[in-house]
Amino acid sequence: MYRIAGIDVHKRMLAVVITDVAVEGEYRFERRKVGTSPSEICRLEEWLVAEQVEEVVMESTAQYWRPVWATLERVWRPKRLQEGGAKAGKLHLAQAQSNRGASGRKKDFPDAERLVKRLVAQELKLSFVPDVEQRLWRTIMRRKHQLTRNRVQFQNRLECLLEEAHIKLSSLVSDLLGKSARRILRAVAEGATSPEAIAALADHRLRATAQQLCDALGACRDLHPVYRQLLKMALEELELMEEQIDKLDQEMASLLSAHQDVVQRLAEVPGLGVDSAQQIIAEVGPAAAAFPSAKHLASWVGICPGEEESAGVNYSYRPKATGR
Repeated sequence: MYRIAGIDVHKRMLAVVITDVAVEGEYRFERRKVGTSPSEICRLEEWLVAEQVEEVVMESTAQYWRPVWATLERVWRPKRLQEGGAKAGKLHLAQAQSNRGASGRKKDFPDAERLVKRLVAQELKLSFVPDVEQRLWRTIMRRKHQLTRNRVQFQNRLECLLEEAHIKLSSLVSDLLGKSARRILRAVAEGATSPEAIAALADHRLRATAQQLCDALGACRDLHPVYRQLLKMALEELELMEEQIDKLDQEMASLLSAHQDVVQRLAEVPGLGVDSAQQIIAEVGPAAAAFPSAKHLASWVGICPGEEESAGVNYSYRPKATGR
């Protein structure tokens, strides 16, 4: 007897099926619908143990699989696992595309049953799910990546606001969020009206002349208070984003303190730095142990061409991506 459970994951409900894959002939599935609250997932774990389930496969539906995975990973302990079973207690996460059924035939329990059948037939594409610690690294670095993207979008919105107010500062400074530009924008937000006094706040290394800056800031003489208020709010938003990024940097440095030597070695690679090294380690782990070889890692990252040939013509001369 060897029993496997398949879980079709939804936001509020799990469609769970269990069958013995060691029997000959057609599989006979037991079905049950389970909620996704913590207490109901714990009851699911008790049912899996009572039914002597050895492996569980679920579909990677949005982010809804995460609490199910985390709870089972933490509390599910099959009896055979305690006896040293090789695969007992194994969780599998299937890519949704590899479990698609025929068009117009999507149903919860049949989808869960198909997961089990395709897992046994080795037809599923399974996703790599790192351990709890590495998932925490990923969460932090991906949140930092989102904030960094927000900062770029913020710069575009800020430039749009300045153009609307007819303040042509972005035409004269290379970095609208640099130190010189910030001093100027803060003065404008606080009510400064003299273009000459505001222009004097610029760094002396700025290529623009004082006359050019005064001309670009001429609208400050009679700038509407609404624009000053919006500019003040924008600068506060920028400071909050940068404060959050700094906190994430500190948190990540603390979490990776045990792997500091790996971070330093990776940061020494030309074109990389500490931030890039931390991102790479968060995604693949400090030793990239999930990949059998460097070729597998390069393929997963998407920096090597595939192998697609037809009639002697190779159509895979370009990498599919520059990174993940």
